[in-house]
Amino acid sequence: MDQVHAFCGIAEYPKSGWNQTYNHRMAQRQGHLDFRQNLLQWFDSNARDLPWRQTRDPYAIWVSETMLQQTRVAVVIDYYTRFISRFPTLQSLAAADESEVLALWSGLGYYRRARALHESARAVIAEHGGEIPNTAAALSRLPGVGVYTAAAVASIAFGEPVAAVDGNVERVLTRYFGHEPVPGVARSGELRRAAEHLVDPERPGDFNQAMMELGATVCLPRAPMCLACPVREGCATRGEHTVPRTKKMLSRKTALALVQRRQWPKAEVLLQRRPADASQMPNMWELPAIKEGQESEDMLLLTVRHSITNTNYYVTVYGLTMNEQKLLARDAAERVWVPVFDLPEQPLTGLTRKILKRLRVMPGFSGMRPMVVGEESQDTPAEFDTVPR
Repeated sequence: MDQVHAFCGIAEYPKSGWNQTYNHRMAQRQGHLDFRQNLLQWFDSNARDLPWRQTRDPYAIWVSETMLQQTRVAVVIDYYTRFISRFPTLQSLAAADESEVLALWSGLGYYRRARALHESARAVIAEHGGEIPNTAAALSRLPGVGVYTAAAVASIAFGEPVAAVDGNVERVLTRYFGHEPVPGVARSGELRRAAEHLVDPERPGDFNQAMMELGATVCLPRAPMCLACPVREGCATRGEHTVPRTKKMLSRKTALALVQRRQWPKAEVLLQRRPADASQMPNMWELPAIKEGQESEDMLLLTVRHSITNTNYYVTVYGLTMNEQKLLARDAAERVWVPVFDLPEQPLTGLTRKILKRLRVMPGFSGMRPMVVGEESQDTPAEFDTVPR
């Protein structure tokens, strides 16, 4: 049996492996110790300076881990800072209206995370006396808190020696142990069991963050920087591995309307609310759609690409006057006029927020006045945004 597989204790390791000779057990134990030591030494010198790493507040760590799910660190930093500034405590979040929570989350995507976090905050107040549970098992019983988030919060905030395995950690473990990447619960369970044996019992939070850091900055999906890896000596792969072919993104085209009334700075924008039973972004506000075939090139304002889960939306935005509202699709349960200065406080969909910022209709752009003013809309060059969300 080779050294790597004797060390890992999963998949290729025989079921009788846990009862191997004393020498095998000691070699495995030493392998664990070397992995932890090398990884933590590297992390102590190379950890990124991130705002949620400056606190041991379980609430703040919980917020950060929720935001970081399927979202890049660079995107999360500003959202996290604004969110914690507005809701500095669990109690302040629990007392807030859902619309206010969604407004601060707008643009971050995966809005079920925000709703679940809000619901969980209220559950902690009502069922736990305002004290966040301090074990992964108890945390995982809160609404919307999965295995990864529960383990991350429990280890980082409370020092519980439990492994947190996200996509980055799965990639590190898969390469280190020399497995073929196989998506699915079965392989995730194997990797999680391996991670449990590796996690440092003295510094579990730092260990989990170090594993995530390694996957995010060194053990990259493409062109991993193996020479900079602190655990490369024991790695069975040392480079890219074959990955399962991902499903092709779907494509959809849609036409939206920007309808405004009054002049700057009293301008208002017409928005419509998504249905409460919508599968995505229920009850959030968006620009109304235009009836198919009613678009006109002389009304064109902007063309943008926007990705939501597995679909690329190619969106064309047209400027309509008050008298052209008859061109709007009749599929909205509720439409309202929103003053431009109130837009940042509304629970807008990420696409709507992106469009309104690109057209300089709401705060978040560089300049003294909007590109589009009242009904005197001027065309802007069409462009495509290649960065999802």
